[in-house]
Amino acid sequence: MELFAEVTGNLGAVGYGLAAIGPGIGVGIVVGKALESIARQPEAIGILRTNMFLGIAFTEALALIGLVAGFIFT
Repeated sequence: MELFAEVTGNLGAVGYGLAAIGPGIGVGIVVGKALESIARQPEAIGILRTNMFLGIAFTEALALIGLVAGFIFT
């Protein structure tokens, strides 16, 4: 019986799955803080919503860069 079996296949999917945890947490924080700000100051909803969507877009862009990097480096 062999203790260390050979790993076959592409482990990039596992790496990207682990890397997607960061942007997921980031989006959760951005949305949570935006909702908290809207609850505290409802008249600023327009500016806060715009900034929230920009924060989500930048955070998700990092996830897409990670996905592309996984394809490039493997």
